[in-house]
Amino acid sequence: MNDHSLPATPDTVHWGRFWSDHPPILTIEDGDRVTIQTFSGRAVVLPPEGSGMTVAPEHRAILAADIQGQAHLLTGPVAIDGALPGDVLKITIEKIALGADWGFNVVRPTAGTLPGEFPVSTETITHIPIDRANKTARLPWGAVLPLNPFFGVMGVAPPPEWGEVTSIQPRLHGGNMDLKLLTEGATLYLPVHAKGALFSCGDGHGCQGDGEVCITALETALTGTFRFEVMKGAGAQMTLPRAETAEEIISMGFHASLDTALQIALREMIAMICERTRISETQAYQLCSLAADFAVTQSVNQEKGVHGRLRKSLLQFP
Repeated sequence: MNDHSLPATPDTVHWGRFWSDHPPILTIEDGDRVTIQTFSGRAVVLPPEGSGMTVAPEHRAILAADIQGQAHLLTGPVAIDGALPGDVLKITIEKIALGADWGFNVVRPTAGTLPGEFPVSTETITHIPIDRANKTARLPWGAVLPLNPFFGVMGVAPPPEWGEVTSIQPRLHGGNMDLKLLTEGATLYLPVHAKGALFSCGDGHGCQGDGEVCITALETALTGTFRFEVMKGAGAQMTLPRAETAEEIISMGFHASLDTALQIALREMIAMICERTRISETQAYQLCSLAADFAVTQSVNQEKGVHGRLRKSLLQFP
């Protein structure tokens, strides 16, 4: 295993797209580990002078480069040698470090879960100071939130026939999943659709509630350390992102309809149970009703998300 570092610079970032023809910034071997730096936000969301919040010079350099694109600022892509369509990329999230002493939250009048219901004519941008030592953030009205940082966007290249795909929606290649369970120690599994897989990440979140209802979380800079492993041929049985923690398996479903997203996440959970045990699909369906928890991951990215959680201990029986 080799260790690599990928800083965020004008040459290593791109705005808001996944694409099978995107040239890799870094190529690594199967099993290698990469520490990836990310920043969030355009100039309009930077804290004002005199606020006591510090904007990294690397972030300013990226914005000054005037890179074209939209949506999220992503670092990558990273190519994993030997990864081919039909494989699965196993991504172990070994460490996530806060990269700034501030973050921001945005309300847009025509977006979010309640569009048009709040008396604002333009974006409301709130800057929130972060105490990195204590991993907390203080809101303007005094509440202090504990932080559990994660990357809202992690994904690989989509199928070539899709062309360029925006980072706004989550889809079968991952992308803007906004799943707060994908924090330090979690493992993400993404089906591979292009040579090298081509992994990019960004959209750092200091914290987020399930739903992400006003359209953003606590958006901030993060640096993550990831270990990449290729599971040869595993894509034959896995067509959507999956994840796990030390205690739970996690399924995901994405669709414009929350009902359909729930059905997809449920089918995925049934399949995961059956792959790990000898019980029938009907029994797995029953187990989901008795013990699995399904929640709205996010309701604001056009393709909505639902995730399911089931304790691994419930899959261990005589």
